[in-house]
Amino acid sequence: MKVQIIFEDKALLLVNKPSGLIVNRSQTVKQPTIQDWLEENFKFKIFDWPKYRSGLVHRLDKETSGLLLIAKTPQMFEKLQDQFKQRQVKKHYLALVHGRVFPEKGVIRAALSRNPFNREKFGVFLGGREAKTSYKIIRYYCNKQLGDYNLLEISPETGRTHQIRVHLKYWGYPVVGDSKYAGRKTARADRRWCPRQFLHASFLAFQHPQTGRQLDFFCPLPAILKRALETLQPSP
Repeated sequence: MKVQIIFEDKALLLVNKPSGLIVNRSQTVKQPTIQDWLEENFKFKIFDWPKYRSGLVHRLDKETSGLLLIAKTPQMFEKLQDQFKQRQVKKHYLALVHGRVFPEKGVIRAALSRNPFNREKFGVFLGGREAKTSYKIIRYYCNKQLGDYNLLEISPETGRTHQIRVHLKYWGYPVVGDSKYAGRKTARADRRWCPRQFLHASFLAFQHPQTGRQLDFFCPLPAILKRALETLQPSP
């Protein structure tokens, strides 16, 4: 799984994370991570401070591919994280979901917290943390055997764990190939024609902490997801 460098300067690094690669090390993670890859291939000053997680400003789920931002110094880490906390960073994802979404664009508001019955999952529960996700339809797809699908552009306005996947499931449109939230039977059937979860971090925009410049980056769908779309037919 090759990590592609999208942008790099003296302050930060932006990469295209492949699906299947976990971002952060932990006691329960036995496989190589993005954090390992960074420390094996770079000598950033931030590696001397464990609390800064090797500069990883935010996270992507294991099976989510796309744009991941890394700071090279503690100062850059704090300034970039502050932009995320102040909701000044714009993030767009591409997701293929089950069903025919209506309306064509909208906002999902539902508070999220860890599932008390399964600690590995999150869900919509009373007393959860505020979560807000905007979406718009890019294209309808269908297949006589497989059913109806929508390709969505998703814009999470908060950054809760598994937010996009949980919100879409709660709304009735689970992400294709999502083995945790779409249901085992559905995900197993999906993976016959889409080998991975169809969620990709496609766009990231933020202000450079040193120069003040607004930086916009776009990362196209991986080839494996493009091929999955070719299984379907665009629908009016």
